[in-house]
Amino acid sequence: MSEANKHTLFEDLQAIFTGAIAVALGVLFLKQAGLLTGGTTGLAILIHYSTGLNFGLTLFCVNLPFYILAVKRMGWRFTLKTLFAVFLVSIMAEFIPIWLKIDAIDPIFAAVGGGLLVGMGLLIVFRHKASMGGFNVLALYIQDRYGIPVGKTQMALDVSIVVAGLWLIPPWLLLVSVTGAVVLNFVLTVNHKPGRYTGF
Repeated sequence: MSEANKHTLFEDLQAIFTGAIAVALGVLFLKQAGLLTGGTTGLAILIHYSTGLNFGLTLFCVNLPFYILAVKRMGWRFTLKTLFAVFLVSIMAEFIPIWLKIDAIDPIFAAVGGGLLVGMGLLIVFRHKASMGGFNVLALYIQDRYGIPVGKTQMALDVSIVVAGLWLIPPWLLLVSVTGAVVLNFVLTVNHKPGRYTGF
């Protein structure tokens, strides 16, 4: 990307804010249907379901170790934008359920709609050289280092996290959760490929 076309700070901030809202809404869909998802978001949901700990705070904390990799491999600018993105999702995940009440949601719609929303949110953030932390950082690093698409790495990690929740939810909801994870990573695999779009 030429110097003239680089993203401005305002463009980065509005993109991260937009992506964070999409991710938080997707997570709301999944949680309301009692579903799981992948990545550190899924790990935070697992901890939330099994311990009752605050989801937003848990999400923020489980991402902390990955910032070391982010600083070393992706730089401070990427890390700070990622920290901001995760902070926004953590806050919105607590407040959106207050602002938006969902009495009932079909699990299959929640999986597909939630997966699409989270995938689109991640895509927006990725294109502004940031991530939603955790496995996103690892997947982006692997893509930059080895050329393996983000979506493929993310899908393998996400399905592993979802399957780990077998003891928390019924098998049929687990299967629906895997569908949501596949939808999410399909969005990334199709739309986020090395060299196709580079934001700074």
